Amino acid sequence: MIVARFQVQCRPERTEEMAAAIAAVEAPSRAIPGVVHFDVARSLTDPHTFVVIEVFEDRQALERQNAQGEVAKVLSLIEAGALTGDYEWTVWETSAAE
Repeated sequence: MIVARFQVQCRPERTEEMAAAIAAVEAPSRAIPGVVHFDVARSLTDPHTFVVIEVFEDRQALERQNAQGEVAKVLSLIEAGALTGDYEWTVWETSAAE
């Protein structure tokens, strides 16, 4: 299993645009074979911060998810300066729990 965590803090004037772009990734990602979980959360203490938690059966599923046009839209917003700083992207490989 692969677990990934993606976090962004948006510029206030770009928050709703980023929120819509991230939301557009959710349903298509959940439909991809090998995607176990794909959850988006908005911070309760900072409405400009979003966290995405993703769980994949394998690296190929992660690559299929990242290849979507919807993901490219999120990345284009980041490249266009929608964030207050760098995004966080952490990926872990887990072993099977028994």
